[in-house]
Amino acid sequence: MPARPLVDETLHLIAAVRDALAEQLGAEIPVEERTLFGSYAFMVDGKFCLAVKREDLLVRLPPAEHEATAETPGLRELDPRGGMRGYFWVEPDAYATRAQWQRWIAGAVAFNPQAKASPRRRKAPAASGLQAAQKAARL
Repeated sequence: MPARPLVDETLHLIAAVRDALAEQLGAEIPVEERTLFGSYAFMVDGKFCLAVKREDLLVRLPPAEHEATAETPGLRELDPRGGMRGYFWVEPDAYATRAQWQRWIAGAVAFNPQAKASPRRRKAPAASGLQAAQKAARL
């Protein structure tokens, strides 16, 4: 089944994030765009930085500031059980002004150099275990 087309609001938010990252980072730092967490993600220097899902913005901020940031109106934690410290969904009301927008973009970009990259998972071929067992049996 094909992916659902993105609504105009989502496309505009993706373009705004793309422009903001280009303004903040310039061309020196690589930005990769891909789907992640069911959203359209921006990976900066190989690490998750920001994402867009519908009208919400997902930001990665310093885990040490999690509790203080969580008190901000218009934010909700990515994982309400606390497993993803520093990851927050920002609702449109919380990024509606230029100052609010800058806070989230600049905060995510500033934290990125200290953020740890998650290792990329490799998908093993389905038959690899069977092939290995057959090869071992022949030896």
